[in-house]
Amino acid sequence: MPSYSGVWTLQAQMQAVAAGTWTGIVELYSWGLNSSGELGLNDQANRSSPVQVGSFTNCSQNTSGVDFAVAIKTDGTMWSWGAAGAGRLGQNDAVYRSSPAQIGALTGWSKVVAGTAHSLAIKTNGTLWSWGSNTAGQLGLGDDANRSSPVQVGSLTTWSQGAGGRYHSLAIKTDGTMWSWGNNNAGQLGLGDVVYRSSPVQVGALTTWSQVAAGFIHSLAIKTDGTMWSWGSGSSGKLGLNDAYDRSSPVQIGALTTWSKIAGGVNFSLAIKTDGTMWSWGLNSNAQLGHNDTANRSSPVQIGSLTTWSQVAGGNTFSLALKTDGTLWSWGNGGFGRLGLNDSNPRSSPVQVGALTTWLTLPRMPTANFSMVMKTS
Repeated sequence: MPSYSGVWTLQAQMQAVAAGTWTGIVELYSWGLNSSGELGLNDQANRSSPVQVGSFTNCSQNTSGVDFAVAIKTDGTMWSWGAAGAGRLGQNDAVYRSSPAQIGALTGWSKVVAGTAHSLAIKTNGTLWSWGSNTAGQLGLGDDANRSSPVQVGSLTTWSQGAGGRYHSLAIKTDGTMWSWGNNNAGQLGLGDVVYRSSPVQVGALTTWSQVAAGFIHSLAIKTDGTMWSWGSGSSGKLGLNDAYDRSSPVQIGALTTWSKIAGGVNFSLAIKTDGTMWSWGLNSNAQLGHNDTANRSSPVQIGSLTTWSQVAGGNTFSLALKTDGTLWSWGNGGFGRLGLNDSNPRSSPVQVGALTTWLTLPRMPTANFSMVMKTS
């Protein structure tokens, strides 16, 4: 029996894993497209239901790019697998891996997020690191040269979280300021223009940003007051501002102050409120919004009527969510088995993946064609 002193809830388990105080086993499961070995199962065969990633236990964080994955273990080591183009695995080469391989020998890795073909990681000392594709300066290193191993972004030790899109990156510091860099063709950097940046630039002057997320070419954030904001490409209504216009600086979505979690998919957005309700908006051609149809939405619309949602994630035309009871749900495009429902059929509303109640955390996966979720044993 895992040892944890405190209230025995999904949230408590998540916090224990993040803090390194969880003494149970955390396993990693994957399914969906596997053409580059991105499922970490030592082959290139697609899977249509969850399969454990070997003996990769004691995972504390994981994230998925379009065709690769990165994970951190509770011992602070970082691992990667899948496609290796542009050095996206951080292994100092361009060789694909079909099973997890450690990135260097360093420990002290704390958080990691992936964009389409690049990654950002934060160490326990608050430093920010990046690697992979850098065609638009999305690595924040002052140039557009790819990197095949982690390189520190500047010298600051105050980074707290990050997000990666197709060719852009965002991050929040411990002082509540938000920063962005990379491609800016649709204003996704939030800097009031469409000029790309190859190093971090502060978004406005506010110090009240608490969460940030990236889609393909749009961005989302939540402030400490519970308001939700968006900017970048507005096509298909994915900014939630009741139109399809681009925005080059953050604009508040509605007037509510009860937003709790956000996630970006390729061309859509998802969020959870403090009351446990789940909401979505944007492109819906594959029913990825979960509203039992394929009509786009240009402002947040509640998915069903349940009040027990705890986490949400968006990928390439599909979505995942966790409930407070530890069950896992999926919907949208079922191609390649990416919904984990043992087939390739689409679903237009949330469907439970199996019967387990021990799913723990969802990854940031805004452009992925596969799923990778942590669970407790």
